[in-house]
Amino acid sequence: MSTAPRSVPPTEPPAAPLSVAERLGADPRFTGKGVVAAFLDSGFYAHPDLTRPHSRIHGYVDLIGRQSGVEHLTSVDASSWHGMMSSVVAAGNGALSGGRYRSLAPDLGLVLVKVGTLSRVHHDDITRGIEWVLVNRPRYDIRILNISCGGDYEVSYLEDTLSRFAEAAIRAGIVVVAAVGNNGERPGYVVPPASVPAVISVGGVNDFGDPSLGRLLPYRSSHGPTIDGVQKPEVITLADFVAAPILPGTPTAREAALLATLDAAPDSELTALIAQNRGVFAPLDAVEGRPAYLIRQVIAAGLHDGSVIDEHYKRVDGTSFAAPIVTSVVAQMLEANPGLTPGQVKRLLLRTAERVSGIDVDRQGWGVVRPRAAVEAALAFQGS
Repeated sequence: MSTAPRSVPPTEPPAAPLSVAERLGADPRFTGKGVVAAFLDSGFYAHPDLTRPHSRIHGYVDLIGRQSGVEHLTSVDASSWHGMMSSVVAAGNGALSGGRYRSLAPDLGLVLVKVGTLSRVHHDDITRGIEWVLVNRPRYDIRILNISCGGDYEVSYLEDTLSRFAEAAIRAGIVVVAAVGNNGERPGYVVPPASVPAVISVGGVNDFGDPSLGRLLPYRSSHGPTIDGVQKPEVITLADFVAAPILPGTPTAREAALLATLDAAPDSELTALIAQNRGVFAPLDAVEGRPAYLIRQVIAAGLHDGSVIDEHYKRVDGTSFAAPIVTSVVAQMLEANPGLTPGQVKRLLLRTAERVSGIDVDRQGWGVVRPRAAVEAALAFQGS
């Protein structure tokens, strides 16, 4: 019988979630060293959690703007936030948090492939991205492909070019991990590449930032059976209250920095700090010179509504960030046993997952990923 906690009604969550490693009980012996993962997303940024003290970004290509080279990752673009967050959740070393928000695979190497824009990632562009990864797999020794985006429509994997390319990547020795999507209100609606049977499709669960609270609820993940009758997702992991970096140099970053500064400042300095930063956060401008308790209320509301943890990080949710957590577990497994094939990795992940009572099987597949158990299974596995 499963020993996983039952789902119970939520209460007020903690302001600052624990790290993924603390929440999942990850094995600290393995950090993804020597493993390289490719990421397909709408854009990327060379965040300090990936570049300090040395960069682990081995390559970058923009298939939309037709440019390449990691030097293009230093400019801030509005479309960069999603891929920056997903890649840092998988491979960040917590440089800006003193290591607090270190990922499960802080030594994982990255190849970043831009396949979209701020408004949309299209079906055919994901296909092009997978094709690029296939062609360049030997150059970078790519072992994992993370896809935190989905195609434009539901279609049988037997008739879909994107699905065929995903299968080709797996046959070439690449473990493909895909977010299943956030359309839980439409049961059975799962789009490629998450709908491909051989892909590891990841749904979500919500522990409210701290497993010791004993609350575990399903996330609003898409789920099958798919149009082909395939169970999706196969596994679930944290998809809410995940710490991720704020894109530097943006209005969101300036607001977070001001709110964090004010939150830590004494009452006597609040009015002066607001006056020095007029125009950064309009609600604060409206209470300039008012009593400290009113200003504190606005600060608290801004931190809460903006999901701000501190000046560098915020809380995010979505299967887009659950998939990178599984990617980091796969990196640990491949570091522990480099000889594992994509099929073996998937079987070990499913075998060591744990079902959560109170959550429909269609929503969780084989259950919650258990990183430590998966790594132990990888270490023990001896296959031909």
